[in-house]
Amino acid sequence: SQAILFFLSETAPTSAYSSPARSLGDTGITPLSPSHIVNDTDSNVSEQQAFLVVVAIDFGTTSSGYAYSFTKEPECIHVMRRWEGGDPGVSNQKTPTTILLTPERKFHSFGYAARDFYHDLDPNEAKQWLYLEKFKMKLHTTGDLTMDTDLTAANGKKVKALEIFAYALQYFKEQALKELSDQAGSEFENSDVRWVITVPAIWKQPAKQFMRQAAYQAGLVSPENSEQLIIALEPEAASIYCRKLRLHQMIELSSKAAVNGYSGSDTVGAGFTQAKEHIRRNRQSRTFLVENVIGEIWSELEEGDKYVVVDSGGGTVDLTVHQIRLPEGHLKELYKATGGPYGSLGVDYEFEKLLYKIFGEDFIEQFKIKRPAAWVDLMIAFESRKRAAAPDRTNPLNITLPFSFIDYYKKFRGHSVEHALRKSNVDFVKWSSQGMLRMSPDAMNALFKPTIDSIIEHLRDLFQKPEVSTVKFLFLVGGFAEAPLLQQAVQAAFGDQCRIIIPQDVGLTILKGAVLFGLDPAVIKVRRSPLTYGVGVLNRYVEGKHPPEKLLVKDGTRWCTDVFDKFISADQSVALGELVKRSYTPAKPSQLVIVINIYSSEHDNVSFITDPGVKKCGTLRLDLTGTSGTAVPARREIQTLMQFGDTEIKATAIDIATSKSVKVGIDFLNY
Repeated sequence: SQAILFFLSETAPTSAYSSPARSLGDTGITPLSPSHIVNDTDSNVSEQQAFLVVVAIDFGTTSSGYAYSFTKEPECIHVMRRWEGGDPGVSNQKTPTTILLTPERKFHSFGYAARDFYHDLDPNEAKQWLYLEKFKMKLHTTGDLTMDTDLTAANGKKVKALEIFAYALQYFKEQALKELSDQAGSEFENSDVRWVITVPAIWKQPAKQFMRQAAYQAGLVSPENSEQLIIALEPEAASIYCRKLRLHQMIELSSKAAVNGYSGSDTVGAGFTQAKEHIRRNRQSRTFLVENVIGEIWSELEEGDKYVVVDSGGGTVDLTVHQIRLPEGHLKELYKATGGPYGSLGVDYEFEKLLYKIFGEDFIEQFKIKRPAAWVDLMIAFESRKRAAAPDRTNPLNITLPFSFIDYYKKFRGHSVEHALRKSNVDFVKWSSQGMLRMSPDAMNALFKPTIDSIIEHLRDLFQKPEVSTVKFLFLVGGFAEAPLLQQAVQAAFGDQCRIIIPQDVGLTILKGAVLFGLDPAVIKVRRSPLTYGVGVLNRYVEGKHPPEKLLVKDGTRWCTDVFDKFISADQSVALGELVKRSYTPAKPSQLVIVINIYSSEHDNVSFITDPGVKKCGTLRLDLTGTSGTAVPARREIQTLMQFGDTEIKATAIDIATSKSVKVGIDFLNY
């Protein structure tokens, strides 16, 4: 297990001065015993707090919503009230993730209300207001996320991301509590609610922690009652919901089996018509009955069967592989979540690039800043046409250009929009006399292609992995899964390898699954650790094995500093609530303050805390002053425990002789 060392660490020079052990003075620790892992399942069965209701918030890149269920009738899931506003051609069980702040930076409105109000402002006044949309992607794309990360509003001004996320969550909290109070006929207390917020599984730990911090700031829960809030992973939530699906609640797209009397070839077309009809009927109803049964598809699954959940949303696509464990049908994550920024936003990007090509990037960028509300309008018009794209479509799609676009273009360039279209060499886009961009179906399909290709390619890579061979089902969920072009591409690529299933109200799958998860959080039993965790220790120095620059001589003992003592490796299976224990002893027996630093890395083979990519993510400071009265053994034992919870990890250090202990949550934002 000798790892090769690279001294090309960008993070820390290997000079003697930078060594944490040296700079900490006498606080170092050294491993005491062969390490052992204990599965302490009893200790983590905490007294379940009795919540009256579970409210799940699906905070999406493009749209958001909440749903709830009373713990007394868990089979009824209620999706939030209909939103005011709404666009033609888009079903409104969710509201756009858009937020508007006043010129004084106070919260004004959210969703359709924010969009419509912003849109009606006078253009000069609009420049003072702060309008934000699609800001969730920032948490995925920011490498060094902190509590101070900024977001940029439509007018170019910067605001703190944490504040915006907290405003949005606070808005949902107020809406949900109001709806619950109206239903109950009396004031509903926040303490009666268990909150669930969904996040993409591929988000890195800092982003998941960021969501929790925003929830604290929004007053959803307090840090002292942290278990009142569960951060759920989107594909896991989808998985939980898919287990309950009955045949009439899904569409099967595979060529493998004839379903409901359709043969494979008609299924796709028929499935879509069926789905559309179903969505139309279902829009009226906000309460979904989830029968307390395992769905038919599920009952075909046997112990050890594997399935993939492809959660494609506005910003990201998440792929998760789960395996069934009987008898209770618990889920086990088989392969750590992968995916990337291949959401439906990619299609909007391509549309923007097309506009650049026709009208010039300089004009489009200028137009966005000078006429932000009209730009939002144009994107709304595009959104509803985007939803009309389908593989077999033959008639063109018309996108209305806002009047101010046509007007401003003429001022900016000195010639008409029509002229620009004629002279651009974009074949499939024409100008129609009613003032519209007329796109041929091919042109629209071309906008989808890069994003869909990325998703298919990602799935192909996943299917090559040995853990993922022999997958029985592929569940396609998330808002982008409503796109027939994506459905067709997935079916064409993988229809002969596994059965492809789409839940009928696919955009709400995650929301409903998150409610079910909140009602029974124990259903997910095993996850894969996304990172390697360990602590920095001193080991006895071994000539020839340890690099000379790590040598530290203290009181005649030769130590090797900066050693990374591993608790758990990236991609290792971790059972929920699992405890990993290690015992250490102070390097110097007389030491009264012991500092244990916790580090993480995305790599498996980490030897030293100075290796590239190793980040500090926690500190346990155990102060043993004032314990001298007790008989302390010659070799003092400090036990360190790490407990792996839902999306959080807690670490504890205990001085065995005096049972003094200190606890800390792993923190990825403040180091």
